[in-house]
Amino acid sequence: MKLLAVLLPSLLFAQSWTPQTSNTTASLRGVSAVNDQVVWASGSGGTFLRTADGGETWQSGRIAGAERLDFRAIHAFDERTAIVVSIGNGDSSRVYKTTDGGATWKLLFTNPDAKGFFDGVAFWDRQHGIIAGDPVDGQIVILTTDDGGEHWQRQKMPPAIGNEGAFAASNTSLALLGAHDVWLGTSSVARVFHSGDNGRTWTVVETPVRNDGNSAGIFSVAFSDGQHGIVVGGDYAKDKEDTRNIAVTSDGGRTWTAPAGHPAGFRSAVAFLAGGQIWVATGTSGSDISFDGGVTWKNFDSASYNALVLVSRQAGWAVGGRGRVARFTLQ
Repeated sequence: MKLLAVLLPSLLFAQSWTPQTSNTTASLRGVSAVNDQVVWASGSGGTFLRTADGGETWQSGRIAGAERLDFRAIHAFDERTAIVVSIGNGDSSRVYKTTDGGATWKLLFTNPDAKGFFDGVAFWDRQHGIIAGDPVDGQIVILTTDDGGEHWQRQKMPPAIGNEGAFAASNTSLALLGAHDVWLGTSSVARVFHSGDNGRTWTVVETPVRNDGNSAGIFSVAFSDGQHGIVVGGDYAKDKEDTRNIAVTSDGGRTWTAPAGHPAGFRSAVAFLAGGQIWVATGTSGSDISFDGGVTWKNFDSASYNALVLVSRQAGWAVGGRGRVARFTLQ
């Protein structure tokens, strides 16, 4: 009976990615959904994408003056307002904002540290946000804003181990919940940092995710509630290997364990679908779904994607290389 209960959801529901036309060939690593109609994405060559009809049509553009930048992180607030963050050494890491649907963009912030390298951005609300970056002077860089990104302040972190930072692969190394909580999964050491006060103070714990090289570690963090979360990753240079590529928590991230099952390879993004114990993970070697809170996983697609976002059973999006965009459905 227990086995039947585990298998039944996957027998009842068919899941798939349906490709959409993005009108770009950029490498896409950022995707953010406002609802089931309004979605933004970002990528290389200063590229941003926007749809207001669920992906039936996508507007593609480049931010003026930023054509050489790689926008691997995006957060959308509504159909007209979004913030993008570029990655790169020193002043190649920047923050831009649009309030007119991408017609114009304002440069809000440029990384002031030549040794810095931004990795991702997230917002609790329109005013309060956070950026994570690679370590500078022995600490992972955490910047917070209280005014919608106009100004950023660096916060103190526990010491980093070696070159421990975050992967700028899917803009999901940061996971936010509620009004104050944030978790950060790290590269090379595969630890999870947690703050309950909007990034002002932090604790850190180890996980069983592999950390046996510079291309290995945690790539993505997601929480379904204040207690239950999943991290995924592995080694992006060995994307078909499924060794130690996932860990789960049921105590808010204080401890992490490896579940019985795992995705079928390296995964750069994981997301929770509200209304059930449904999780989806994706990466360059395929996508997987779990119907039991991450205990077991079913591989359902072999296409290469970098990032994903889920809105409902009929609305989710994945983005990848060469302008690849696809919509998720669960039927």
